[in-house]
This record gives sequence, C-alpha cells and structure tokens, in this order.
Amino acid sequence: MQEVSPRDRFVTVYGRKPVLEALSDLELRVDKVVLAEGISGSVVREIKEAAADRAVPVRRASAHRVKVLAGNGRHDQGVVADVVARRMRPLEEALADPASAPRDMLLLDGLTTPANVGMILRTATASGIDGIVLPHRGVANVDPLVVKASAGIAFHAPILRSPDAGTAAEALSDAGYPLYSLDAHAGPNIFEADFPQRAVFVLGSETAGLSEAVEQRVTERLRIPMYGGVESLNVAAAAGVVCYELARRSGW
Repeated sequence: MQEVSPRDRFVTVYGRKPVLEALSDLELRVDKVVLAEGISGSVVREIKEAAADRAVPVRRASAHRVKVLAGNGRHDQGVVADVVARRMRPLEEALADPASAPRDMLLLDGLTTPANVGMILRTATASGIDGIVLPHRGVANVDPLVVKASAGIAFHAPILRSPDAGTAAEALSDAGYPLYSLDAHAGPNIFEADFPQRAVFVLGSETAGLSEAVEQRVTERLRIPMYGGVESLNVAAAAGVVCYELARRSGW
C-alpha cells in the first residue's frame, strides 16, 4: 500500500479566525500552524499564544507557500493550520480488509458547492453512514466553508479520500460494492427497492449529473418519489433521504 498523503489525514484550515477557533477547540488536535513571513498584529499574537498553550508547532513560510498550502489565494490571510481528522483515511486503506470494510457509503461526484458538501457530511455522519467518499479532484475541498456548512462535523466525519470519483468507483466496484445512483424519474422507488447492506450511493452534480467514469459503473438507478409538481431535490436533501432510509433499514 502506498504511503498515506497528509491530505488524507488532515483538514487544512486557513484564515486567522478559523485557525484561532481550531486552536480554541480542545476536542481537535492541531498538528501545526504555518504563518506567512512578515505578517503580525493582535490576532497573530493570539494565534501564537494559543498554539504555545497547546504545544502546537508554529512555522514560518513564504506568503506564496501559505497560499499553496491553503489552496485558496484570496482568503488565507497568511495563516493555515493542519487539523487532524481522526476518521479521515484513504479509500484504499478502508477497503484493504473486507472483514472490516465499510458497509454503506456515499460517493460524491462533481459536487463543487461547499454548502452542499458540508451539509452532506453532517447528515451522513449523524445518520451513521460508514463512509463518505470525497475525491480530491472534482469536489469542493474540505476547507473553512465546508467546515462551517457541516457545523464542524467535517473534522469528525468518516471521510474516505480518493484521487477522483472515477478511480473511487472503479475501486468500489472491484471490491464488490454495487453502485446506485438517484434519478427523480427512473428506477425502483428507493423505499421499496432491494439492495444489500454493502452498497454505495452516488451523488452527482445537480447540473451536470454523474461523470462518465462513474456512470458506467452504476449498477442501478433508484427513484425518490416526487409529488406536488416537484421535479427533484437539492443534492444535500436527496442525500438526507438516502442516509435515513439506510438508517431505518439498519434497525433504528
């Protein structure tokens, strides 16, 4: 198995206030703080003091390097921190042992709106989903916007990382998981359909749908029934329907 990337273990928080909030939350473990060279001020002093109180290393780097680490050139404010996400790991690692591999999972494909990704992480974690496959490419990154939309749950969600959705779909299919997609107008009713305990539910972009690499791996489309002239649900709302239907079937 390949060496695990830091991106598969940490959530990188950027911005002075989000970093200070992370340092103030004693339930979170902060691996390190990086400050851009030359920045100062009262908030920076607070960050350094809060880091010292928790024995968190503080490093200096060029402003360009901080922007690269943050992955956001406009809002990093010269400060980033790596926060340990205890349940985040590579999808490859999660699938390595079939006996302990996740049962039910969501696969996000092309969801670029941070609010939707954050709400899905929150709902899936609350409902007991075993894993949310969050690709590094093609999906909103776990940044302060996603963390805020998840009400902080993103730090504790069972996130499984993969390079992209197509690679994830291939790995899941090869591991024996059927992949189900949602369609407002086709397929069996999700509340009546038969599917095994070990299954993956794919959530695609509301505008573009699923990528071709994922579409070709889908086992079956399932329909969430719609009434009152409503054509479809927001993707985060649809995820909620799926998550709690799985929770109901598990014996809640």
